[in-house]
Amino acid sequence: MTPISFSASSLRQGRWYEYLIRFALGGAATVFTGLISAYWGPMIGGIFLALPAIFCASATLIEKHEIRRKRDAGLDGVWRGQQAAALDAAGAALGAFGMLAFAIVFLLVVGDSVATAFIAASLAWAICSVGAWYARRKMRLVRS
Repeated sequence: MTPISFSASSLRQGRWYEYLIRFALGGAATVFTGLISAYWGPMIGGIFLALPAIFCASATLIEKHEIRRKRDAGLDGVWRGQQAAALDAAGAALGAFGMLAFAIVFLLVVGDSVATAFIAASLAWAICSVGAWYARRKMRLVRS
């Protein structure tokens, strides 16, 4: 199994305005969620809190970067860009399972202690997200 690692080299691939777009869209989604919560209450606002604030911007930027990288190598790159964005979308969907687990565990435990609820919900998020990633990886290897 390939270990998960961090590489700062991908940060150099982006341009300053692309990061500004991500920051602005994320902030706008947060403000939008806050306004919904203020008007309709936290129950409705919580639904919008799961809004993938940065996903739309990041998916298009990932596709654009892959296309640019392949074109610099003399290839078309459109298919590769779409595949890279699709892979990011699959990761976001798997992360949504973790968010759901976090919400359920937090709701069940918060009556006892807020601190315990955060710890338990964070553990549930990590276990569910990594478990979903591992299951998808195993299913992909079995299909191959």
